[in-house]
Amino acid sequence: MSQKTVTEDTRKGAAQAPPGASPKRWWILAIIAIAQLMVVLDATIVNIALPSAQADLGFSDGNRQWVVTAYALAFASLLLLGGRIADLFGRKTAFLIGVVGFAVASALGGAATGFGMLVVARALQGAFGALLAPAALSLLNTTFTDARERARAFSVYGAIAGAGGAVGLLLGGLLTDAFDWRWTLYVNVAIAVVAFAGGWVLLSSHRDAANAKLDVPGTILVAAGLFSVVYGFSNAETHDWSSPLTWGFLIVGVILLAAFAWWQTRAAHPLLPLRILLDRNRGGSFLAVLITGAGMFGVFLFLTYYLQLNLGFSPTKTGVAFLPMVVALMVAAQVGTTVLMPRIGPKTVIPLGFAIATAGMAWLSGLEVGSSYSSAVLPQLVVTGLGLGLVMPPAMQMATGGVAAEDAGVASATVNAMQQVGGSIGTALLNTLAATAASDYLAGRDATSKLVQAQASIESYTTAFWWSAGLFGAGTVIAFLLYRRGVPQQDADAPQVVHM
Repeated sequence: MSQKTVTEDTRKGAAQAPPGASPKRWWILAIIAIAQLMVVLDATIVNIALPSAQADLGFSDGNRQWVVTAYALAFASLLLLGGRIADLFGRKTAFLIGVVGFAVASALGGAATGFGMLVVARALQGAFGALLAPAALSLLNTTFTDARERARAFSVYGAIAGAGGAVGLLLGGLLTDAFDWRWTLYVNVAIAVVAFAGGWVLLSSHRDAANAKLDVPGTILVAAGLFSVVYGFSNAETHDWSSPLTWGFLIVGVILLAAFAWWQTRAAHPLLPLRILLDRNRGGSFLAVLITGAGMFGVFLFLTYYLQLNLGFSPTKTGVAFLPMVVALMVAAQVGTTVLMPRIGPKTVIPLGFAIATAGMAWLSGLEVGSSYSSAVLPQLVVTGLGLGLVMPPAMQMATGGVAAEDAGVASATVNAMQQVGGSIGTALLNTLAATAASDYLAGRDATSKLVQAQASIESYTTAFWWSAGLFGAGTVIAFLLYRRGVPQQDADAPQVVHM
């Protein structure tokens, strides 16, 4: 959505607003988008700065992953709790507390004097992000009550959710090159000031589930289950799939999540009412977000390695190299949610997006040692971006649309949880497969040869890209089978919140 569109809608005010809609809704969208960008880019912004942080604070290679994993663990395990808190105590309150807490944690991380302080700060970022992210998405869902306007709003939000990782890489590179690694954390304070001021002025206090109670057993089960799953996949990167720290935690996580699902059928006030999951369109959307989160890491992680280690790109140039994908994703997001979805529905749009992304990743797997960015990376990135833009925003819109107002926060939290767990699965799975491909190539060859080493790295990247293509291909089939035919209609039980 262009700035011109936002300004025009704001200027026209309530006279042009649909019944019950806030006249400040486009400004609210801007604030929500800023807050969401802060949460999403922090999953990757620190990655580029890690070598500098490691040299400055003196921690080992083995400990390096915890700077990233601490954020993911806290964020994933507390998301459903954060979403329910937003429903119970008010989305504005949850949003503002989340923004302030995220800023304080970021400042603490930027000022870190040692490894332990940095990891604690990253875990706190994840915890407050778990409060902020579902509050932001549920605010979007309840602010935009008109189907057409909601589609436009979700095109912006979904594009940020999909492209935020690439933006984090660019911003991380710029800040690390221009200043130092600490500014990849300090920058959140500036973003948070804008988000807090806007949220304080524009958002209204509203509690849709004020009479409900917090499901404590469900909260404990799902938090422990999500923690175990993400921790198990994280251990697969640093240990091995045969390690008890990997399969043990994965098994425990699955058992706990199964127990959580059983408990939700018994609880008087379930944390995640199963009616949210059992709708075909919504269930398909949750799976689409999960698969996209897993496959996208093949793009961001391994292409970052290729650009920096094989092509010699600087951190800033690496970030800039992802911009065409971001632009393509944002264009496709706008077309997908506002033009295609209202006309042909999700059963065509989302499988089409997955199919295009599959083609892009399969094409990207043609990388060779002598490949160039302009011919072997750029067109493939654009195609992949177009595909993902047709998947992420429409899936997020379908996942949260039509839920009862009192469930908007927890439905939004489930979307974020799916993306985070998908990312953890993708990172662990693709890292393992890539490392195996490199080892297999080196077997029986002169491992001291630079050419052999370069080709081994190419083998690892292209293997990851092929598996990402496979994930997106599976997404094509699953989305086509699950989504119902036809154009989704505005649900009578959808949130209709009157803003003052």
